Amino acid sequence: MKKISFTIPCYNSEEYMEKCINSLLVLKEDAEIIIVNDGSKDNTGKIADNYQKKYPNIIKVIHKENGGHGSGVNVGLEASTGLYFKVVDSDDWLDEKSLYSLLDKINEMEKNKDLVDLIICNYIYDHIYENKQKIMSFKNVFPINKKFTWNDLGHFKQSQYLIMHSLIYKTSILKESKIKLPEHTFYVDNIVAYTPLTYVKSICYLDLDLYHYFIGREDQSVNESIMITRVDQQIKVTKIMASSINLEQVKESYPKLYNYLLRMLSMMMTISSIYLLMSKDKEALRKREELWEYIRKVNKDTYKKLKYFKLSGLTYLPTKVGSFISLKGYKIAKKIYKFN
Repeated sequence: MKKISFTIPCYNSEEYMEKCINSLLVLKEDAEIIIVNDGSKDNTGKIADNYQKKYPNIIKVIHKENGGHGSGVNVGLEASTGLYFKVVDSDDWLDEKSLYSLLDKINEMEKNKDLVDLIICNYIYDHIYENKQKIMSFKNVFPINKKFTWNDLGHFKQSQYLIMHSLIYKTSILKESKIKLPEHTFYVDNIVAYTPLTYVKSICYLDLDLYHYFIGREDQSVNESIMITRVDQQIKVTKIMASSINLEQVKESYPKLYNYLLRMLSMMMTISSIYLLMSKDKEALRKREELWEYIRKVNKDTYKKLKYFKLSGLTYLPTKVGSFISLKGYKIAKKIYKFN
């Protein structure tokens, strides 16, 4: 059995996909690389097919009609056969040395018949055009190189979140969660980094700077101007996340995970509210109220917690002063953490 299944959803990725694929090939036949050509109109499909011909025991290519990033992840997960599963965006890449260390750890756990449900590694914001990097590690949050549970969490800093790029799920856990991402929707990676966590019972954190997250393309989905125009999709993803987990049930078994999930949902509410305010949409305030009402209907306790949470609570303030505070806080955070 392959040790890791990597899925690379590709749409018009001819300019950068080879760097991504080559970074994964270092694991040779321990890796399963699934390239999903999501209806590309350039040479993405041709490039993928050439790789498959050259590495038939490592690379699978799936050609499909365009359905968006989530659709590509869905198809990749369905086709995966490896012990672990990781999504790698086609403009990103993984560090070679860290990949070897990750493989060594998986082999060790498999030998000892002690595989964990989730492996967490560091990721790097790579601002290529600015020649700057920001490493996001979790040494203050998790025990290093040890098996642990959600009850063993330390304290997350304000800038620390378990985004999809930091996570390597056991494939069987993802399939057990029955996660299915919406098609033609951006920002679905937030669902991958949220909903399946409640199925995870054992975790291992490796202090490896594994994932290089490319930041800087003008057409990138996390580009601020693009996020503003796609705020409705951000709201859609936030609603899916809010309705996917009963947080009160999580609180009974894993109170620390409950606090983290509540914080993450608060962050999603904050982002949705901030970009609504920045959009100048005449319907922005109505959409914000509708989102909060949706949360209230899903779970009144969660609604109350989020309303008075320091992140999402500030964006709930109905006055112009509240809007000013929210936008000012966002600009400061962006300057410090370089997240888009």
